[in-house]
Amino acid sequence: MGYLLLILGLVILVVGGELLVKGSVTIAKNFKISPLVIGMTIVSFGTSAPELLVSLQAALDGNPAISIGNVVGSNIANLALVLGITVLIFPIIAEPQTKKIDWPMMLFATILFYLFSLDNLISFWEGATLFSILIVFTFWLIKNSRKENKKIEDFGEELEVKGSTVKGLFLLLGGLIGLYFGSDWFVQGAVTIAKEFDMTDRVIGVTVVAFGTSAPELVASTVAAYRKQTDISVGNLIGSNLFNIMAVLGITSMVKPIAVDDAVLNFDMYWVLGIALAMFPILFIGKRIGRTKGTLLLLTYITYIVMVLIRV
Repeated sequence: MGYLLLILGLVILVVGGELLVKGSVTIAKNFKISPLVIGMTIVSFGTSAPELLVSLQAALDGNPAISIGNVVGSNIANLALVLGITVLIFPIIAEPQTKKIDWPMMLFATILFYLFSLDNLISFWEGATLFSILIVFTFWLIKNSRKENKKIEDFGEELEVKGSTVKGLFLLLGGLIGLYFGSDWFVQGAVTIAKEFDMTDRVIGVTVVAFGTSAPELVASTVAAYRKQTDISVGNLIGSNLFNIMAVLGITSMVKPIAVDDAVLNFDMYWVLGIALAMFPILFIGKRIGRTKGTLLLLTYITYIVMVLIRV
């Protein structure tokens, strides 16, 4: 039964994430927001919705270690696994805004996450601080984009997203429903299977659950890269990591304070920080993020997973 729930939940997560992205982009297109900002906000928030729902569900079910492990594992997977696969399909040229604004903000969020975790607990007020910063940053991005009057028509056409705002809202609602049920079933299946192998909640969170909830990012980023919408692809991944920390952990800890295990603090956290810092040479050395960098990112992710399993 656990395997059936896991597979069914993963399929619904992917489908729900796709519907949510299409609905979000339709709405954003009608409001004339730039592609990079769509990637950083609407698309990344949409594809990160599974992380939010899974973390909330896990926390409410009494598995807080899955919540923190899910975010940590997803952030590592987004940059090392998803970006690695994406640039292997189609090398990416990072936009100036990604280098000057988006990546520094993601690094700031990661460092803040680390500092808040040092006492082994992310409290209500720390979560509220993270979420408040995200809201301010998002409004600033959208306001700045509309001032510059950037066009987004091409991305909407590439995704075959056409229609009114009402249609976008229906797609958005369908995606949210799919993500809700998908996340619930996926967590149940993952926990059931992992318990059979005597895996800890932390290992479940940073491996199986993290990979599953990163599936929408993988779909959205690879499709965007294949269709040469590279600003959407990179923006989606960096935005997703930002959302995971500031919204997923922020909202979850406001619902229920999240305990941070010593294993996360003394091992996983260094990988999150290390990969976030490693984005500096990846973004700034060379004109593009090519297949060599993609291969290195994939090898990094594989090394991380192997070390996690060895330490069990």
